[in-house]
Amino acid sequence: MGNESDEMIKIRKLELDDLQENALDNFNRYQLTTCVKYIKNGKNFYKENFFEEDWDIEKKRKIVKYLRSCIEAGGIVIGAINRNDEIIGFGSLRHSLFGSKKEYIELSYLHVSKEYRNKGIGKKLFIMCCEYAKQLGAKKLYMGTHPSVETQHFYESLGCIPAREINEEIYNHEPLDIQLEYNL
Repeated sequence: MGNESDEMIKIRKLELDDLQENALDNFNRYQLTTCVKYIKNGKNFYKENFFEEDWDIEKKRKIVKYLRSCIEAGGIVIGAINRNDEIIGFGSLRHSLFGSKKEYIELSYLHVSKEYRNKGIGKKLFIMCCEYAKQLGAKKLYMGTHPSVETQHFYESLGCIPAREINEEIYNHEPLDIQLEYNL
């Protein structure tokens, strides 16, 4: 895994058939975080914070169930598929619009397997999610994002900015996440 050129990776909308229970069994979520961003009184701060994150099989299968339910409810799941037909990256859009003007849609997941990071796959997934978000009637993408400096740099490089409206449900699910938006 990980030695393939970009031409070998297909980015496409996933269907329920693509999301069998074991669809993410080989997905490598591992992330080592050494520094995190946090916002206090509207200002950005950074602090050292060392932790590792990974998903076990149970968590991966729970995420597959979530992705399936997302599609069943009218949402969209985009996948990056390698030549072995493994999902090596994915992004998901919830189906409902929210916010005071009903212009936001949630990008609930955007992940790339560790071996495939820094190859432009996350950006391609993000762009395709944006296209589908527009089709679903959204004007803005909303995401609660991991506070690691690397993750924040990724979203900032795409043009994401601090969310003007905070979705309390999303915020309360992961209060340390940074709430961002992207104008479509």
